[in-house]
Amino acid sequence: MRKVYNSLMDNLARLEQTREGDYQVLFGVHREIFDRALEILKLDFVHRHELGRRPPRLSVLDKLIVFFGYYHDYRTMQNLAFEYGVSKSRISDAVDWVETTLIKDGTFSLPSKRALVQRASGIMLAIIDATECETERP
Repeated sequence: MRKVYNSLMDNLARLEQTREGDYQVLFGVHREIFDRALEILKLDFVHRHELGRRPPRLSVLDKLIVFFGYYHDYRTMQNLAFEYGVSKSRISDAVDWVETTLIKDGTFSLPSKRALVQRASGIMLAIIDATECETERP
């Protein structure tokens, strides 16, 4: 028999105990941004499920935490899938849905290239070498 992981209750309880300053360390964003992203995702979720579907295995909160775990902590999808007791493809779908929904909303969009190039924009550019390097682990 497959064990059902009740992550919604765990994540809600853990977030209630999390201090304001720890959001930046845990997720890479401030609490206001985390809460705003959660609001956007909940609205999209309600809109998508108006016609009634079977409830998903991962809640909206779980999907957002998985998204930040994947992008901020560089955790593998396989590792996240194991933690939540779901398949790797379900984690991939969750990350894709969160990313697509937040981009479509436009709240977290970056300025266009043209706006970045203009001198009056006040935005500084930095070039980062993000090549992948193998890490030897014992």
